[in-house]
Amino acid sequence: MSGTVAADAAKPRPRLLVLASTYPRWHGDPEPGFVHELSRHLAARFEVTVLCPHASGALPRERMDGVDVIRYRYAPARWERLVNDGGIVGNLRHRPWTALLLPGFLLGQLWSLRQLLRTLRPDVIHAHWILPQALMVALLQTVGTRTPPTLVTSHGADLFALRGRLPMGLKRLAMRRMQASSVVSNAMREPMLALGADPASLAVAPMGVDLQHRFTPDARTQRADHQLLFVGRLVEKKGLTHLLDALPRVLERHPHATLSIAGFGPELVACQQQVERLGLQAHVRFLGALSQDALPDLYRRSSMLITPFVQARSGDQEGLGLVMVEALGCGCPVVTTRLPAIRELQDGPWPPYLAEPGDADSLAAQINALLDDPSAAHAWVQQLRPSLLRRFDHAAVAAGYSARLEGLMVAERRPQTSDTP
Repeated sequence: MSGTVAADAAKPRPRLLVLASTYPRWHGDPEPGFVHELSRHLAARFEVTVLCPHASGALPRERMDGVDVIRYRYAPARWERLVNDGGIVGNLRHRPWTALLLPGFLLGQLWSLRQLLRTLRPDVIHAHWILPQALMVALLQTVGTRTPPTLVTSHGADLFALRGRLPMGLKRLAMRRMQASSVVSNAMREPMLALGADPASLAVAPMGVDLQHRFTPDARTQRADHQLLFVGRLVEKKGLTHLLDALPRVLERHPHATLSIAGFGPELVACQQQVERLGLQAHVRFLGALSQDALPDLYRRSSMLITPFVQARSGDQEGLGLVMVEALGCGCPVVTTRLPAIRELQDGPWPPYLAEPGDADSLAAQINALLDDPSAAHAWVQQLRPSLLRRFDHAAVAAGYSARLEGLMVAERRPQTSDTP
């Protein structure tokens, strides 16, 4: 028995190459870190290498939480602004000049991926986002480069936005070349199938949240009575402008209410001007970008988190909204809007505090309802927590992705051994 255990321990782990656009630039980076969190949990089973774009202040190569991170250059460091502080889609809209960075961004990723396939020789690839990561794999395949089996995960923006003829054609090309795919919510399944995803290899698999150690309740922290909270990128689909429009209606009923805004993005200045125009300076605080370590205490002290999601003019919308899971994990109730992915919060039924997207009156009514009876909201949160742990905790999510990736490797080897007696 001990010899078997020793042999298993000495056996090299399979090599997993993760492709991503959004990735932490350093420890404590306020940029969304869900790809890194999944990657570091997969490192228990795989040798994980991440290929992602470089950004000013980031190291070209480093080992972060057991994950080897390689960042490719696509412009001089001070110009590498296509990805961060708003995401690619948001930056292209608010900073049109960043479109000039696209050729270097795509060619830099394509070249770096080609080199890594030769030197790293990965056993399996996990590509986050169809464009451009899955497309890069597909393009290499079309010119004869051998690639390992690839799982592509869509997070929302790549699926719902970029609806022109060219990007839709590129997405379909990429999907035809993928061995497996996943989406982070059931609301994304049909749009993914419409791109040509194989129904037999398409799974619904969310990203994870640390609900056992970080985003947990704390009875020692006193929850405020009238403290509203918004957390997220300041981009159109997050809907902050509609929350600011709703706030005067909330103040008519609850004059002591205040709103804290934790986030950054291209709509920051416009939102600050909106606060001044509405005369809300005494009730609104812009906290700026906060690290993941700073969020739990904020969730525990706030009366509620408000996620006023809308469908952006580009068609982009939330694929899941993990910020809601983080807040609920800390015992903080959530007011949100009626978009398809929101049903994932309760695994089917709509959550109770639900406004119509883009409707300030509807949003104010739901906020007021929660402020009027917070005990009912807290009872709902306590009842929901076991379900959240089962579906969204890192351990469960990583186990599911690990099984999918291992299954792809087994399927890749099967034809080579099928004729063996």
